Order: sequence, then structure tokens, then C-alpha cells
Amino acid sequence: MVPLLLVLLLAILLFGIGFAVKVLWWVAIAVLVVWALGFLFRGADASGGRGRWYRW
Repeated sequence: MVPLLLVLLLAILLFGIGFAVKVLWWVAIAVLVVWALGFLFRGADASGGRGRWYRW
């Protein structure tokens, strides 16, 4: 009974890790798209150069 529970626990753990990694890939792609759009569509600053679109 214990080996069966361990196998089921391992399967659930691996499924959870796989799902989380897949979700993190989609989040990373979304962040990259937002960053690229912000980089392309940033406005000019007061000195005439291209300013940063983000604030740190």
C-alpha cells in the first residue's frame, strides 16, 4: 500500500511541476511581448532623445 501511495504522490508532484513550468513559460512569453511593445512604442523625452518607457 505504501509503494502505491508513493507512486501516486510522485505522479501528482510531477504533473504539478510540469503544469507550473508550462504556465511560467506562458507568463515569460507575455512579459517579453509587453517589454518588446513598450520598447518599440516608447515616446521621446524632453531633451529630444528617446526616453525610457519604464520607471525604476
